[in-house]
Amino acid sequence: MNGSSFVDYYDVLQISPNADQDTIQQMFRHLAKKWHPDNPKGDAERFRLLVEANKILTNPEKRATYDLKYQKFWEAKWNLAESASNGRSYAEDSEVRESLLSLFYVQRRSKMTHPGLGEMEVARLMRIPIQLIEFHIWYLREKNWIQRLDNGQFALTVLGVDEVEKSRLRLNSDRLLEEQTSTTKNEECKPDRKSMESISAGSAPDSYFAF
Repeated sequence: MNGSSFVDYYDVLQISPNADQDTIQQMFRHLAKKWHPDNPKGDAERFRLLVEANKILTNPEKRATYDLKYQKFWEAKWNLAESASNGRSYAEDSEVRESLLSLFYVQRRSKMTHPGLGEMEVARLMRIPIQLIEFHIWYLREKNWIQRLDNGQFALTVLGVDEVEKSRLRLNSDRLLEEQTSTTKNEECKPDRKSMESISAGSAPDSYFAF
């Protein structure tokens, strides 16, 4: 039973989760009379929920099973409320999106012919559950900073490039794509200007030609 389909039967009967059987029966009879479809002001859907709630909560075994789901449902609600009140999750989300945008930037810059990244690939690179990545992907798409390619992957847009360079976002060094490392190594292998001048003058040191 997920949050979207969960029904709070205690709320339906307008009772406390600690209510005893007498209280449950008393409130059921009162509300059933009020919402019965035969009543001019009745409500068939509310009456159906009342019957369903009464059936579950008056059966000890069914109520015990329901109470476990009830507890998990409200724990999730309380965690959500706590996240909303402390504000820390907002700051963390902002940091994740900055790193995510930088990741797409590195991929686009290093692989112009294959600029895309899939959601699962992004989740692994970012070390974040795929469920959380989906939210950030949605945000970046709504901002038009990334776009979905024909192959289903996502790639940085021109607006995304501008945002990265404007904000000077950076990707952590241990998460840079392999192409960056390769580029750095190639640059280290290039001779400096002084060495090139020595070669042209025929006076390059023997060590330069050593194998």
